[in-house]
Amino acid sequence: MAETKVEKVHKTEEEWRQLLTPEQFHIAREKGTEPAFTGKLYYNHDDGIYRCVACGAELFTSDKKFESGSGWPSFWLPVTPEAVETHEDNSYGMRRVEVDCARCGSHLGHVFPDGPKPTGLRYCINSASLNFEKKQ
Repeated sequence: MAETKVEKVHKTEEEWRQLLTPEQFHIAREKGTEPAFTGKLYYNHDDGIYRCVACGAELFTSDKKFESGSGWPSFWLPVTPEAVETHEDNSYGMRRVEVDCARCGSHLGHVFPDGPKPTGLRYCINSASLNFEKKQ
């Protein structure tokens, strides 16, 4: 199977700062997080697609979202395997796997091995890293 190449988006930190709100910039570009249960998309149950707040790349679909009780929007599968990249994250004295947008490198959240079948994964994603496009 051929690997799909993702066209990368490159901007300076100043360009990102002008494009994003201060909260979005802190989370997406400085690897921050929003407090649990406060994100605008945590309680979203509409049908549609979740896109990267920074570059607009399609990341997750509503049919792969589930209620994890974690306080952040949670998905069991990205829209394609190439949509996200993962990296080891040892910050704050924890061992976690960070999830970034493959197109622009923006921080999205983390993935954990305690999600539902069929993948068993829980992509725990910050609302501030996402824009939601409701299905028409």
